[in-house]
Amino acid sequence: METGFLIIHPGALGDVLQAVPALRGLRAVAPAAPITFVSQPRLAHLLVELGAAQQARAFDGFGLEALFVDAPTPSALAETMGGASRIISWFGSRDETYCRRLRALAPRALVAPPVPDDDTPVWRHLLGTLAAWDLAIPERVEPLRAPALPPGDASADAHRPRLVVHPGSGGDWKRWPVERFAEVIRGLRHRRAFEVLVHQGPADAEPAQRLLKLLEGDATVLLQPDLPRLAAVLAAASAYLGGDSGVSHLAAAVGAPSVVLFPPATYRRWTPWSPTAVPVEIQGVDSDVERALEALTLVFG
Repeated sequence: METGFLIIHPGALGDVLQAVPALRGLRAVAPAAPITFVSQPRLAHLLVELGAAQQARAFDGFGLEALFVDAPTPSALAETMGGASRIISWFGSRDETYCRRLRALAPRALVAPPVPDDDTPVWRHLLGTLAAWDLAIPERVEPLRAPALPPGDASADAHRPRLVVHPGSGGDWKRWPVERFAEVIRGLRHRRAFEVLVHQGPADAEPAQRLLKLLEGDATVLLQPDLPRLAAVLAAASAYLGGDSGVSHLAAAVGAPSVVLFPPATYRRWTPWSPTAVPVEIQGVDSDVERALEALTLVFG
């Protein structure tokens, strides 16, 4: 029995969220075909929670390592691959053995790199890889619907408009100085009243705590929420400010009015697909603060 679309993408949070327009396009042309997303478990389950996929499978333990060598294919993997209507693997494209053996199991399988070789936005690249199926897949970029925060959740009790800030990033070289984040927030306070919620993930303790100190207690911390709760908090925010990170891509994906700060090296390729996000190229000059402030003022409405 065919099981719909099988999508393989073991990337990080931001990488996986760039695939959402492609997933939604597939769902639009084949609404009865469920999408099974093979990735890191928490990311695959997040996509199911947000409605971008219908089933989640863990990449580790899925068995794809068997396709990198010429040896008998495990029966469970052969059955899974052979049962899928169509397979797209945004993984393994540089390995000829993997590509050949996957296509032997599923002749209609597509194998493509997860990022383009040029400055094409990643989400457009991923959507474009599906063109070989000749399905007339539409471009679907409306935000995802995040779950609502449960009654009594402290993050739901904002008495004023709320700005969520994430000062971390996927790499130190992409991180905007915390002092600049503080300048933008102080500048916005001269224009309107709002609450500040600083997100601190597992790798963000240093920049998050520094920002809280710079804001002199006039902010609260959102400490390592799980991804569904983080998605709900972001969706309920009045505005979001963050650097080039998976959290910023999640804010954009769930429709938060977002300003996302990119270094020149990633500005074009990793721009968010959501129309609610404003990407700003940070060039390491004093005018960066003013441009970020103006963009944030705009999205706050």
